[in-house]
Amino acid sequence: MTLVEICADDPGGEVQAEQGGAGRVELCAVAASGGVTPSIGTVEQALEHTGLPIQVLVRPRPGDFVHDRYEVDLMCRDIAWLRRLADGHPGRLGVTTGVVTPDRRVDRAGLARLVDAAGGLPVTFHRAFDDCPDLPAALADLVAAKIRRVLTAGGPGRAHDHVPELRALVSAAGHDLEILAGGGVRSDHVAQLVAATGVSQVHLRAQAPSSRGYARTSADLVAELVGALRGMPVKH
Repeated sequence: MTLVEICADDPGGEVQAEQGGAGRVELCAVAASGGVTPSIGTVEQALEHTGLPIQVLVRPRPGDFVHDRYEVDLMCRDIAWLRRLADGHPGRLGVTTGVVTPDRRVDRAGLARLVDAAGGLPVTFHRAFDDCPDLPAALADLVAAKIRRVLTAGGPGRAHDHVPELRALVSAAGHDLEILAGGGVRSDHVAQLVAATGVSQVHLRAQAPSSRGYARTSADLVAELVGALRGMPVKH
């Protein structure tokens, strides 16, 4: 079965994700602005309320993915806190983060600091990857940095608009790095996306409007997407 990672920025969203059949959660805050680092309480609560693996977004602000030394230092401090928290929850926590240079290449020096701060925690490089004009070179940088996986649509915009690029990334990554397809993923085309690209995992928000004035993660929407993938083999 293809693994489904749900991005949740609402309290209890991780519970809805698990009830819907997701295999992993990414926690963030203010997802509508691209997402930033969630609060300490958000992460602690999610660990208590779900048994799913949890990736925590570490991003100090909205906007671009070019981070100066002060921002990278802040990100390292947040990751160090997550690492300490992970000591009491073996195998539960990972980090989703990323940093690029002004000329839109992987910031290898900045990334090395982030990976070092993470210790052995799994690190996902987020969609800053899709800002890079040379994706094969960026992928090679991530492999060299020992990144676990990369969240990508294969380019700017939606994943289903970049099927050839995603397929090429899956082939190039091999067993060195996991390709997590994200960007406009929906239940009506996810099976075709997986079949055409060979990705073994997908990422999305699955939220519905609520009477409280903000969108909330919906177990029904998660289950709808999981159902669309049912019966498809996991790629290795």
